[in-house]
Amino acid sequence: MSSKIITDGTEILSQEQADELWELGSSGAGNAATALSSLIGVPISIFLQKIIIVRLGSLQNYLDDSIASLVVFQVRGQISGNGSIILHVPKKSIIKLSSLMLAAPDEDREINEMDMSMLHEIGNIMTSSYLDAFANLLSLMLIPSPPSMVIDMPHAVIQSIIAAQELDEESDRVLLFKTDMHCDEFDLETGLLLLPSKSFLHELLDRFRVIRTKNE
Repeated sequence: MSSKIITDGTEILSQEQADELWELGSSGAGNAATALSSLIGVPISIFLQKIIIVRLGSLQNYLDDSIASLVVFQVRGQISGNGSIILHVPKKSIIKLSSLMLAAPDEDREINEMDMSMLHEIGNIMTSSYLDAFANLLSLMLIPSPPSMVIDMPHAVIQSIIAAQELDEESDRVLLFKTDMHCDEFDLETGLLLLPSKSFLHELLDRFRVIRTKNE
């Protein structure tokens, strides 16, 4: 399996599945970069660094639990199971984005309402871009719900989402699409987390395999 796909052993992927998942994530990152560049008015590059697939209890080994923004969407559409998708932006990256988009001071300060409005917009764009990439590749419809946002420690938020969804015992896995965002002025850290039920995840992979087979 590619070293860019990290698991804790609870989700076993074949090399083919790993390649499929990487292609999905890369397509989403490319779509998101194009959309954000248009919004901000400066070229933005988003590179998929790693995909991490772990149980919730192992996420702390891969994701800093410092205060961050989490913009949360439910995923709806033509797919079985359920899932949520979350944009994770650490506080330092929030301030840098605000200095770029809102001409706000780049300094150590608390997150304000203007920052939160900006994050809603970025969350909408990035989440829609990823889901559009998935939908186009897999020939299905995926729609994000209206967003909610929390400024908190990521692990507590993710635990609450899983509890609220009443996911079964095999569905507490997290997919973290860890990305680097770059523009001329800044390097920014962002991540997109997918919390899928088992049927949701495997239907994504199964659909991708069918599409790839048809195109070969």
